[in-house]
Amino acid sequence: MAQIHVTDLTFCYEGSFDNVFEHVSFSIDTDWKLGFIGRNGKGKTTFLNLLLGKYAYSGSISTPVPFDYFPYPVTSGQLDMCASFFMDSLRPGCEEWRVICELSRLDAPAELLYRPFGTLSHGERTKVLLAILFSGENDLLLIDEPTDHLDQDAREAVKQYLNAKKGFILVSHDRDFLDACIDHVLVLNRKTIEVQSGNFSSWWENKIRRDHFARSENEKHIRAIASLKKTAGRSSQWAQKNENTKIGYDPVKEHDRPTRAYIGAKTKKMQKRVKQYEKKIEQEIQAKEGLLVDIEEPVSLRSYPLSYHKERLLCCKNLSIGYDGKKASVLDNITFECMRGERIFLHGQNGCGKSTFLKTLLDANGLLDGQGPKILSGQLQMGAGLIISYVDQDTSFLEGTVKRFCQDRGLDESIFCALLRQLDMERAQFSKDMRGFSEGQKKKVLLAASLMTPAHLYIWDEPLNYIDIFSRIQIEGLLLTYQPTMLLVDHDIRFQQKIATRIVRLPAAR
Repeated sequence: MAQIHVTDLTFCYEGSFDNVFEHVSFSIDTDWKLGFIGRNGKGKTTFLNLLLGKYAYSGSISTPVPFDYFPYPVTSGQLDMCASFFMDSLRPGCEEWRVICELSRLDAPAELLYRPFGTLSHGERTKVLLAILFSGENDLLLIDEPTDHLDQDAREAVKQYLNAKKGFILVSHDRDFLDACIDHVLVLNRKTIEVQSGNFSSWWENKIRRDHFARSENEKHIRAIASLKKTAGRSSQWAQKNENTKIGYDPVKEHDRPTRAYIGAKTKKMQKRVKQYEKKIEQEIQAKEGLLVDIEEPVSLRSYPLSYHKERLLCCKNLSIGYDGKKASVLDNITFECMRGERIFLHGQNGCGKSTFLKTLLDANGLLDGQGPKILSGQLQMGAGLIISYVDQDTSFLEGTVKRFCQDRGLDESIFCALLRQLDMERAQFSKDMRGFSEGQKKKVLLAASLMTPAHLYIWDEPLNYIDIFSRIQIEGLLLTYQPTMLLVDHDIRFQQKIATRIVRLPAAR
């Protein structure tokens, strides 16, 4: 057991005016199962890269053990190779028998190592890379978003696997996954960093209590300051009124009036009392400072769903879907309908055709210009004049500034930027090229655009990938408030439990 000590860490990217970390100090244990939590853009991946020595910084990071990082970068050339051929380049000294043992703990067959890596599903690739990662010893493992693009079954396998491990730092925004895998949390708050024992839920409960206490203390200090200011003002008026009685004083004619010396002494005493009140006010203000700096105030987001004039928006009967040039269908005999007000989650394994089904609906609505999957047999009926707002799981096409994005999509820039600010994106990001955004920030751009678009049906394909926990809570609140009609694919079980009115299970891929 060893400790990592971070002392007075300050870091800023070259060309940026804002520090990502400023005079940060904390300690963590290399034996912990540590969950790393924070909003998008707060510096989680940056800190992992600092541990790996990728950037120069001021301060010190004492690291008694080496690190290894997930996900490993896999080149385009390696996609055509079997993992058994290149895994030693990912983790030097990696032994094949150890990787096979780790795969068995992930309920994955050893033959995954001997198939071209590019032919594996997202879940299979994740399992292979995790098996390689955990095949060594004595390293602190840095695991960055291992569940993105994984179906529920694959998430469950990875969750159980990590639950049996220790000695890692896990970055994840999946609350259920964090609760199952970690025993400590490292949290990047708005202004501070904290380390706490427990999982996400225990930390969140403590945070709610702390925030409630901080708000109560803040209100108490505000009332005390107001009362002191009122009393100080009254005492100041009395002192001035008493001092004014010196004016026009004639000791011969007004021998029964208090002397000027007496009046001056009384005024001085009153003024001293005013200074005491002012000192107390300053003390109350100082005590109030810092109380609310880390409080998360999820702003209530707005949406603009349209109400369709009919109860049923779409219906498909015995639908089979495929692609040009391929004989086999991707989906067979799908019978499905979507009614107004439903929030339907499509559930199924990776590769079973969830995204294909959504793109078929988009193409039938004229949004893909005939470039989507093809209906091989069966019927698909969509309501006339149905307006759809779509969020793609792919963000790679985003480029240019937010201003340009708004112009291209006909969005009101001021409202769009206000919505991004409510999702905790910094104003400085708005003038930057979106190609430099984090994946979470890119996803927020797409979600904000969808929320601003008045539509009868919202189709979201894995909308929460890379989205931080606090923004997920905001989005949950919005959907429960406005109750738009939706078709969604997402594997966050907490999100699904809160939002879904119905779950449709698609058959496994053939």
